[in-house]
Amino acid sequence: MASGSVETTLGLWASALRDVKGRIRPLFGQNRVAASASQFLDGLLSNEPRKTGWMRAEAAGDPGPWRQQAILGRGNWNADALRDIVREYALETLSDPDAVLVIDETGFLKQGKASCGVARQYTGSAGKITNCQIGVFTTYVSRHGHAFIDRALYLPREWTDSRRRLKAAHVPDGVGFATKPQIARKMIARAITAKVPFAFVAADSVYGVGDIEIMLRKAGKGYVLGVASNHVFHSWSKKWAGGTAADIAQSLPKNAWRRLSAGEGTKGPAARLGLSRIGRSRCRRIQRHPHQPMDARPVDPAQHRRSDRSCLLLHLVSEGYDHDKAGGDRRPSLGHRG
Repeated sequence: MASGSVETTLGLWASALRDVKGRIRPLFGQNRVAASASQFLDGLLSNEPRKTGWMRAEAAGDPGPWRQQAILGRGNWNADALRDIVREYALETLSDPDAVLVIDETGFLKQGKASCGVARQYTGSAGKITNCQIGVFTTYVSRHGHAFIDRALYLPREWTDSRRRLKAAHVPDGVGFATKPQIARKMIARAITAKVPFAFVAADSVYGVGDIEIMLRKAGKGYVLGVASNHVFHSWSKKWAGGTAADIAQSLPKNAWRRLSAGEGTKGPAARLGLSRIGRSRCRRIQRHPHQPMDARPVDPAQHRRSDRSCLLLHLVSEGYDHDKAGGDRRPSLGHRG
């Protein structure tokens, strides 16, 4: 790459960063607080491996971390308003009617007990139960790229059952316990209210439960939700009435499955089995892989249909269902959209 191209790229990045700082400026009532927020953002984008308060202060030329710590604690500004600014900024570039909202949680490893929401809980970041915080996130994914547009901190019951602990962590009054699917449902509702253009919601088996599915059906959105092998599906179809994901998978002939590459996983190459068409004009896809989701071993559909320990993921995908062509038939069934 020519040096001129590098200089041009850096200039564009600097211009874009100035634009972002200008957008968030109205959130801060005083110039000095806005300046600290600007320096905080610079610190997050720096190449320091650990971005502690002292390291960010040193990079900004401050005598100590207090100014930048105040942004996260004592500063009076609306974090949800910043979330909305980030969402609108991302959509200016990524917006697409065929986009997908991806819902997932991740853990932030912590030591001690003071950080808000910290507890011993499972996180995929570590692959085990450990001391951590859990955040639930919404990512907007389109053919143009992807970006985070929403977030929420998960508070375990040991936190929400202790008002003293919530007060010490400055958790707002009225915040109570909410499951991860309940958090996800609120984030999806925010996206719909904000008229975020998307066609589908994708999430793993933590979120593949009734409330989210019903909400998306009412909103006329598609969904790809993972479920456990013992999850029961109800349908007016005599063939599928009252069947579990495992029952549906077991009833399919071996030639209904084809092996697809899922790319590199955290434990090496992963394989997934799918896609099978079931029913009338609607497409439902059953995707299966072994009990260890990132296991690279060869997968035999017949073998795993016989195994009660197989982790079967029924991915509900609806496409092309026309209410008028169906003669007004609005009865719910597997993967029905709208």
